[in-house]
Amino acid sequence: MLSPAEDALSDRDDPLSPNQQQRLEVIQRNGLRLLKLVNTLLDFSRIESDRVQAVYQPTDLPTFTAELASVFRSAIERAKLRLVVDCPPLPEPIYVDREMWEKIVLNLISNAFKFTFTGEITVHLHWMNQSVELSVQDTGIGIPAAEIPGLFERFHQVKGAQGRTFEGSGIGLSLVQELVKLHGGTIQVSSVEGEGSCFRVLIPTGRTHLPSERIGATRTLASTATGASLYGSEALRWLSEDGSIRERESRTDQVPSAPPTFSPSYPHTDSSRNASDTSSSSARILLVDDNADMRDYLKRLLSARWQVETAANGAIALTMIQQQLPDLVLTDVMMPEMDGFQLLKTLRSDPITQSIPIILLSARAGEEATVEGLEAGADDYLIKPFSARELIARVETQLQMSRLRQELSANQFKNEFLMTVTHELQSPLATILGWARFLQTKSLEPDAMARALATIERNATIEAKLIKDLLDVASILSGKLRLKSQIVDLASLVRNVTTTFREAAEAKQIQLIETLSDGVPNNVFADGDRLKQAIASLLDNAIKFTPEGGQVDIVLERLDSDIQITVRDTGIGIRPDFLPHIFDRFTQAEVPSRHTPGGVGIGLAIARHIIELHHGTIEVASEGEGRGATFTVRLP
Repeated sequence: MLSPAEDALSDRDDPLSPNQQQRLEVIQRNGLRLLKLVNTLLDFSRIESDRVQAVYQPTDLPTFTAELASVFRSAIERAKLRLVVDCPPLPEPIYVDREMWEKIVLNLISNAFKFTFTGEITVHLHWMNQSVELSVQDTGIGIPAAEIPGLFERFHQVKGAQGRTFEGSGIGLSLVQELVKLHGGTIQVSSVEGEGSCFRVLIPTGRTHLPSERIGATRTLASTATGASLYGSEALRWLSEDGSIRERESRTDQVPSAPPTFSPSYPHTDSSRNASDTSSSSARILLVDDNADMRDYLKRLLSARWQVETAANGAIALTMIQQQLPDLVLTDVMMPEMDGFQLLKTLRSDPITQSIPIILLSARAGEEATVEGLEAGADDYLIKPFSARELIARVETQLQMSRLRQELSANQFKNEFLMTVTHELQSPLATILGWARFLQTKSLEPDAMARALATIERNATIEAKLIKDLLDVASILSGKLRLKSQIVDLASLVRNVTTTFREAAEAKQIQLIETLSDGVPNNVFADGDRLKQAIASLLDNAIKFTPEGGQVDIVLERLDSDIQITVRDTGIGIRPDFLPHIFDRFTQAEVPSRHTPGGVGIGLAIARHIIELHHGTIEVASEGEGRGATFTVRLP
């Protein structure tokens, strides 16, 4: 496999196109990685069956060790680390199997580089009377004390360790220990978490401890040496992968240590994604994989049909999802910091992201692994290796199913909304028409006539407000809502709005307390009518959901260069799971705990848009049902 790939890449008479060359380079890189893994497993097989064919030769060990360490110099210096090689001459040659010693040194330095991000890596070889000590010391992340006893066990990997890559089988250090034992030596490790680690290899000098028949013997089994250059190129690939991770981290400020809370910008919510677009080229796929080659390959494959963004682990993916919801997440299972199952669990537990289609990619084959992925909430589970056609078909299927679910949900939502709007429009209209017809045929006493006219006026006001709100929503959706700003006395404005609601509050025996702090400027540049509308929505909402005998406070104050308006009530409160949705359009039908007759759930959405048009913010806080709610508006 590797030879034809190398021939094709180096063929100057019939050169490959750039795209074909890139594909073959991926094949060659991963073929070499596979070769290294196969040879390591072959080494273990030979050790276990006692078929190891060591060839011990007198070796200038300082020179040989320094040459091996130099393979990593380019990668280490590019990572802005220092490589210190201290291998002074020894009094005599040391008997080693050169292939085995190569694997010992390269594995230890590779391991140090994988987990060191600042400082230096030191390779030290020195004479100790009857033995020679090789030490590889780093200033990396260190090893937890509880992990050290199992460090040299096969397939052992330190959980949660942040390395340059998550790749690895956990057998490198185990192989090093076996190879050291074949030299009659020992290996020890000391480490301080957060400060670094030091691996020490001691092998005896002389030759009496070695099997005499293997001194200068001839090797008849195939060599399992892969060459030092493979380790160096692999380290450089880790570096480019780590660099892309850190570049992504810098663009997203930082990767959160805990799952972020989602606060989508109005009017975008999960239900507002355009369902008709998810099977077209505008569908956004978030690809999450810690392997740089796999990310690049899948991105090239999927970008022909969809928009594709990539993340190197689940934590980075969460930060990206917080900024913009994708139409589908395609994620590997095994990744550092946050793996695919943790990402899946976090997305499924949040109402904003729970309906995003998620496809898991994993090398774990078999029915049990597939069932585990599907039971965890994945929409599909694809086992590596997979064909390009199969992947594309599964992604297309999930996008189409998502589109159908959204259309069904949207149609149901439209029907519910139309029924609500129809009811809310017809109720006051029926009252107005009923009294109008009654008054045309009946004569009433003056007091009764006054009450009838007041009823007509009250319902006409409700009807007018509802129509105005619906027109405002139409203006917001079309982007045509504009401010008519002028100099406004904000204290007077708040006082006037509060006065209009005092009668409604007194009718429910609610204390409506107004607090206007000193220092609030009386020359704020704003659209007074629109601000009145926003504040009125907050007060109306507070009074509506506060039981008789409760209290509503409205406070106007100055905080630094901002003006803050707070509306606080002792009402029924808001469920925690619904707080992120409280400013969405038409939310009332979805929140029975906040529902009372009258209104279609658009007042708060309009209020938020008005405040944002003034370059301000509006937030809500509630400790849960029965504990009241606090709305806070800040204006510059």
